[in-house]
Amino acid sequence: MKNLIRVLGVLLLLMKGGTTSAQQQIAIETEKISLVFTVGTNGRLYQSYLGKKLSAPSKALLSPGNGEAYVPSGGDNLFEPAVRMIHADGNPSLELVYESHAVKNEGGNTTTSIVLKDMVYPVKVVLHFSAFSKENVLKEWVEISHTEKAPVQLTHFASSMLHFKADDYWLTQFHGDWAEEMHISETKLTSGIKIIDSKLGTRANMYQTPAFALATNRPATEEEGEVLLGTLAWTGNFQFAFEVDEKQQLRIVSGMNPFASEYTLETKKNFTTPAFIFTYSDMGKGQASRNFHAWGRNHGVLNGNKERMTLLNNWEATQFDFDEKKLIALFGEAKELGVDMFLLDDGWFGNKYPRHSDNAGLGDWDANKKILTNGVSALVKGANEKGVKFGIWIEPEMVNPKSELYEKHPDWVLKLPNRKEHYFRNQLVLDLINPQVQDFVYKLVDDLLTTNPGIAYIKWDCNRMMTNTYSPFLKNKQSQVYIDYVKGFYAVMERIRKKYPALPIMLCSGGGGRTDYGALQYFTEFWPSDNTDAVERIFIQWGYSYFFPANTIAAHITSWGKQPLKFRTDVAMMGRLGYDINLAHLSETDIAFSKAAVKKYKELSPVIGQGDLFRLIAPTMDGRAALMYVDSLKQKAVLFAYTLHPRYGENWSAVKLKGLDPLKKYLVNETNIYPGANPSLSENGKTFTGEYLMENGLMVSQSNALSSAVIELTEVK
Repeated sequence: MKNLIRVLGVLLLLMKGGTTSAQQQIAIETEKISLVFTVGTNGRLYQSYLGKKLSAPSKALLSPGNGEAYVPSGGDNLFEPAVRMIHADGNPSLELVYESHAVKNEGGNTTTSIVLKDMVYPVKVVLHFSAFSKENVLKEWVEISHTEKAPVQLTHFASSMLHFKADDYWLTQFHGDWAEEMHISETKLTSGIKIIDSKLGTRANMYQTPAFALATNRPATEEEGEVLLGTLAWTGNFQFAFEVDEKQQLRIVSGMNPFASEYTLETKKNFTTPAFIFTYSDMGKGQASRNFHAWGRNHGVLNGNKERMTLLNNWEATQFDFDEKKLIALFGEAKELGVDMFLLDDGWFGNKYPRHSDNAGLGDWDANKKILTNGVSALVKGANEKGVKFGIWIEPEMVNPKSELYEKHPDWVLKLPNRKEHYFRNQLVLDLINPQVQDFVYKLVDDLLTTNPGIAYIKWDCNRMMTNTYSPFLKNKQSQVYIDYVKGFYAVMERIRKKYPALPIMLCSGGGGRTDYGALQYFTEFWPSDNTDAVERIFIQWGYSYFFPANTIAAHITSWGKQPLKFRTDVAMMGRLGYDINLAHLSETDIAFSKAAVKKYKELSPVIGQGDLFRLIAPTMDGRAALMYVDSLKQKAVLFAYTLHPRYGENWSAVKLKGLDPLKKYLVNETNIYPGANPSLSENGKTFTGEYLMENGLMVSQSNALSSAVIELTEVK
C-alpha cells in the first residue's frame, strides 16, 4: 500500500503544472561558478553540474546525472548516505522527492531553498544554498523536520553531498597535533571510502582540521588546475567522507560526525545542520584561497574588515609569577614598544584555590586579592593611563576539580557516573548543555566586562578535549552530547555578542584546536598554534592561509625559536602581529628595531589584512618561502621572503611576483631592516613595471640560513 502511495505521489508531482515533467533545473550561481540541479522524471533531485559558470544554452543541455543531491538511507542507495532516519514506527528509510524551491536575493547574493519530501511519511528535508556572488563562495546547510505522532531518530545528517566525475581525484588534507598544526598531505583517492573526522568534542580539530582541497584529474598548483576548497562551520565533531565507486565517480559527504550522535527529533521541530562552505576554481589553489579570504572578511569572521590590534602578552615574561606592580611595569613596556594593547594571560584569579599553576582555581573567576590588590579595574586604569588598552585571558568552559566551583556544582561537569574522573591538564569540561552552566559562563563574562568596562579584548581559551563524557543534564539522551554542547557554546556566544557586538575576542584552544568558521562568526581572530618557533610558524601559517585571511591569524614574536629577532618579526608580520616576549632580555638595538617594526606593521597592515594573498614559493619546496599581499587597487603590495636552511652552494632564481598591474610602475623598497644592516635586495630603491616584476622577478632569497626580507611595493604615478 505504501509503495502505491509513493508512486501516486510522484505522478501527482509530475502532473503539477509541468513542475518536473520538463526536468526542471535549479541553478545556484556566483559570478564564476555554477551548481546545477535537475529534477528527474522520478521526482528525485540530481546534481547535474558543478564548475565554471555555464551559459543558459549550455545549462539547458545538462542531463540529470547519477548523483542524487541528498541521498537517503534505507532505499535503493548502495553507498554512503547523506541522511538516515528511523521513523516512529521503526522503519529506517527515506525516499525524498522534489516538492518546491524558492530563491531570495539579498544584496546581490542569493539563497535558494529546495524542499524535498518523503511521499509516505510526513518528513521534509530543505536544502539551503547561499551563493556569494562576488566572492564566488557557496554555503550549504540542511533543515530536517517531521510531523509524525512520536519522535524520530536521526543517525546521519550531512550538511552537504557533492558529486564528481573525473579520471583521478587528489585530496589535500590538513592534520597534526599540539604544536604540530596544519601539516599538509596530498594523496590520490582510490576506490572505497577515505574518512577525515574528529571525535574530540571540544578541542575538535586538534588532530584533523575540518577543511580540505580536492583537485580533479591532476594535482592543482597555485595557478593551474580545477580545485574545490571546502570547510565545515562547526566547532565540534566533524566528518568528511570521500567515496569513489566502481564507475570512478566521487561523492563527498560533509557534516557533523554521526559517531555516537544519534539525535532524537521531536515532532514539528527542526534539526538544522551546520554550513558546509566551499569554492571552486579552475585557476588553481591560489584563486580558491583568495575567494575564501574575501568571503571570510565580508561574511565569515566577526568584523572581518576592521583593523586588528597589536599587543604585548605577559606570559613569557612572567608566566604565573606576577603581581600588580610587575604588570603595571609591563604596561610601560607595551607603550614604549608602540603596540595597541597589553594582554594579561593565565593566573590572575582564584582565592581559596589560587591559580599558581594549572592544577587549581579554574572556574573561580574572582581576581586573586593577594597578587591583584586593587582588582582587575586597577589594571585597566593603569594600562589606560600608560596609553595602551587592556585585554584579559579566560577559559570559561573548563574547571579544575580543585576549585570552589567544582565543590559547589559537581553536577555541572561532563563525567561518567560510576567511573573514575579523567583529567587532562588537571581539568574537566563544564556541561555547557545545561542552561544553568550557560548562564554561569555568560555571567562571568558579563560581570568581568561590566565591573571593568575598559577591558578591550578577551583571549578565550579551551585547553582540553572531551573524555569519559556524560552529561548529567541530558540523562537518557547521551548520544546528543557532542551536538548539544556546541549548540550550548553558540547560545552563550549569541548572548555575549548581543550585548557586546564589537569586542575583539581571540579564539584559542591550546593552540589550534578550534579554527573554524562556525566559531569565527563570534570571534575576531584565532590562535593557530602554541608553537611560535618562527620556522615552524611559516609552515603552520602557510597551511591556515588556504582558508583564512591574514588578519584572523594571530602571530606572536616569542623566544621559542632561536632565530634572529628580525626573522621572527618578519614571520609574525604576515599575520596579526603580537609580542609575547620578555622585553627585558632584548638589547637596546633589539628594542629600537622592534619599535620601528610595530610602526611599519601598522602602515602595512591594511594591505596584509585586507589584500589578496599570492603564495609564491612554498616552504616545502627548497628551503625557502615567499608570499605577497596586494591591495584591491593594485597600488600597494607587501612581499615576504624567508630563507630557511639552504643547501651549501644553493643558487636560487628570482622570485616572480603575482597580482600586480602589468602596466603600472612600482617602487621597490626593502623595509624592516635591522639597525646597522644594509638592504639585502640588489633592486632596492628602483622602479619597475608590474609586467617586469611578474615576468622577471626579484632576487629576494638570501643565501644565509634564517634570513628574511620584507619588500614594500608602491605604485609610482
